[in-house]
Amino acid sequence: MIAAGGKALPCVVDVRDEASVQKCVEDAVREFGGLDILINNASAIQLTGTLETNMRRYDLMHSINTRGTFLMSQKAIPYLKQASNPHILNMSPPLLMETKWFAPHVAYTMAKYGMSMCVLGMHEELRGDGIAVNALWPRTLIWTAAAGMLTGGTDEQRNGSRKPAIIADAAYAILSRNSRETTGNFFVDDEVLKSEGVTDLDQYAYDKDAELTPDFFVPHVEYPDHKKRAKKVSNTPQINLKDALINLQQNLTPDVAAKIGAVVNFTITDTAEGTKKFSIDLKKTGKLTNAHAEKADVTFTLKEKDFMPLLSGQLSAAKAYVSQQLKISGDMGVALRVENIFKKSSVQK
Repeated sequence: MIAAGGKALPCVVDVRDEASVQKCVEDAVREFGGLDILINNASAIQLTGTLETNMRRYDLMHSINTRGTFLMSQKAIPYLKQASNPHILNMSPPLLMETKWFAPHVAYTMAKYGMSMCVLGMHEELRGDGIAVNALWPRTLIWTAAAGMLTGGTDEQRNGSRKPAIIADAAYAILSRNSRETTGNFFVDDEVLKSEGVTDLDQYAYDKDAELTPDFFVPHVEYPDHKKRAKKVSNTPQINLKDALINLQQNLTPDVAAKIGAVVNFTITDTAEGTKKFSIDLKKTGKLTNAHAEKADVTFTLKEKDFMPLLSGQLSAAKAYVSQQLKISGDMGVALRVENIFKKSSVQK
């Protein structure tokens, strides 16, 4: 930032600690002579179900996401009131009260929605002071260190993501607007840019021909602006479930398993023989067993007609989940990494 001609004051801050937050705000005001903008971006994530989420992780997510956002805002507001065009921007999602966004990771959704509830309440509370309070969220996966950790960090996952620049440009557009006229909004990055006249979203792509991976908490997920893969699901080679599992097993080496570090259960419905259950040990052996494991980190449930495109890499797990073709219970982070196994064991001839 300094090299680009700007000013910067790096601060080591624990957003859970009131004294640390207070010092950060006061140091910034002292250094720059005031405060115009607060961006609440600190966040903790663990995509696990109720039984898999210990209270230490629960408290961490809530103390950073919800409490941290409230605390940073509380300490910044007295100084923002003195600014000519003050903004608070929370990196949090639209408040969609749909079970699919809660069921797989209740604790995380509660904590993340807490940030959005700050927008819902504070924007009206601070309207008279001219302080804008808005939220910004990406439509697709943004390739960050956190995204790499959750998905296994493969090139294919990266290519289905957008660059962080799209968030930066959208934030700049929001923060440049009149604070008294732009408040209480739950913005989505590409919608902001389109409203600013940006028509070329390919500039934010790693691979403009790759299918984008939708982010969580996005309403009406559609992508008319990007090119679909040339391969169509209807072109999936005709192969039965038994042969597909044999092919999958052949690709499950101990080295592959070690990269996932989890036990995964599958429930495949609507097969010729009814419901098929199996598990894969992706901790050590890579062995496929024709029954559910007693203790699994994540469970996939879907129809056979959807499993085959998923296994071939023609249907992404994230998109299948959002469209409710796939039900995921357990550790969502593991689920995203397992998709890499599917793509490496393509059923294509």
